Amino acid sequence: AIGMQGGRMAGVPGEDAEGVQTGVDFLRNVNQDHSVKLNGETVVIGGGNVAIDVARTAVRAGASKVTMLCLEGANEMPAAKDEVEEAKEEGIVVNNGWGPKEVLTENGHVSAVVFKKCTQVKDADGRFNPQYDENETITIPCENLLLSIGQSVQWGDLLKGTKVELNRNGTAQADPLTLQTAEPDIFVGGDVFTGARFA
Repeated sequence: AIGMQGGRMAGVPGEDAEGVQTGVDFLRNVNQDHSVKLNGETVVIGGGNVAIDVARTAVRAGASKVTMLCLEGANEMPAAKDEVEEAKEEGIVVNNGWGPKEVLTENGHVSAVVFKKCTQVKDADGRFNPQYDENETITIPCENLLLSIGQSVQWGDLLKGTKVELNRNGTAQADPLTLQTAEPDIFVGGDVFTGARFA
């Protein structure tokens, strides 16, 4: 039950630049070292409760301006409504309906993010399958980019030499009732079995 401690990248050009990190890494760094500071404008990508935590923590870490962008419309955002309102009260700008297209860099450091208009987040069957209007874009300058678009399980060598089987998303396969894996004495629970959920 180690949770999903890793972040996810967006898979767009330029995201390996300096100043780009996952939201969960940023939260971990700030919580382990309260002297961690952000300078300048910060962009947060994501629309869930973790993304809100990342954005509000960025404000406390000294970011001069925090802008949050997500694929979902205002009413579809997975984040709790009161969390979104509290973020806005802290001066965080929330832009709905945009997905990252490219990270622009200057001397190896992030300088701006180009976003494309998201026209639809899910397909007719309700599956996550975002569609975009590639011609409608906005560019937002920033010195920090924090990606909070999902989490991943960091197993390391924990399961090395075991019979535990993993799903495509890195979670463990287990009996839904007993939570027992293919390795009889290894059981799983929490996010490593269900995928990311709110406690």
